[in-house]
Amino acid sequence: MLSRLNLVARHVPRPLGPRPVPALSTPSLIPCPGLSTMTSAHAKPIHTAACLIIGDEVLGGKTIDTNSPFLAKFCFSLGIQLKRVEVIPDDEEDIIEAVRRMSARYDFVVTSGGIGPTHDDITYQSIAKAFGLKLKLHQKAFERMKLLSRPHPMQPNFDWETPSPGLTAKLRMVELPYDETIPLEQQAVFVAEDMWVPISVANGNVHILPGVPRLFERLLEHLKPHLIPRLTDPEGKGTFRFLISTPLPESAVAPFLTELAAKAEPLGVKVGSYPRWGKKRNTVTLVGANKAFMESLIPEVEAGVQGTLVAHEDELDPASDSEHVYSQ
Repeated sequence: MLSRLNLVARHVPRPLGPRPVPALSTPSLIPCPGLSTMTSAHAKPIHTAACLIIGDEVLGGKTIDTNSPFLAKFCFSLGIQLKRVEVIPDDEEDIIEAVRRMSARYDFVVTSGGIGPTHDDITYQSIAKAFGLKLKLHQKAFERMKLLSRPHPMQPNFDWETPSPGLTAKLRMVELPYDETIPLEQQAVFVAEDMWVPISVANGNVHILPGVPRLFERLLEHLKPHLIPRLTDPEGKGTFRFLISTPLPESAVAPFLTELAAKAEPLGVKVGSYPRWGKKRNTVTLVGANKAFMESLIPEVEAGVQGTLVAHEDELDPASDSEHVYSQ
């Protein structure tokens, strides 16, 4: 998919640097409507999320997935529980099954990949079939594509008004799943003024994003302000993680952590233990939204694991730590 990801990227201006679009003197000439519809009475609160990575090249080892780790950090910062990440091939049946299941089980579903101009970019059409929808040319997305995309140097004579195989390929990227019962602005939203790529939304909660990492990340970041009103914590404080570095092996701290988890997890705080192979110190974590409660637990945890609160888990590592391996 690297080749077709690059095809998509060619049609989207970079966040920085000049954009050779003579018809526009400033991106503000293309209004970017707010996503008020996404925070309307019809929008459900967001508690949980799932990520679907679509691409043969990821499963084949040709491309490394960086989008799901980015989404994981994104969700963590907002206090959204990312419950599942799956990687599937560019296969219609797999896509249909996965998006139906995820849409039914999770509040916020993000897909990545398979929305380029080539024959194997089948995400839009597969998701449309999953929910009994048709594909429809999104005229506004097409107009934005014409104004904001950069001409390819190998297509000097390309004409937006003349039917051609090249134009047909480009149109594949703006033919989106369409539900006649829902206002159009709720089905394809533009979150950045200088990007023509919309976030297509199917079945109310499936957000279809490109697989190109820089586009995926930028679209997601611009979506953040419009998700915050739908969060459990509308102030967007997110989730907190405290790290306690301990010199003890996991087997030594296990009894204490079992008791701690029984007390903390009913209050929404997860207790974790992570061995650090080849290091002298391991890490115990407290994760949750109740910052004050977790802070109150710190002295108890430090005493229970003979550890120290740290900002980074390698903070107390000695320089020679990599030479030693300890059993857990």
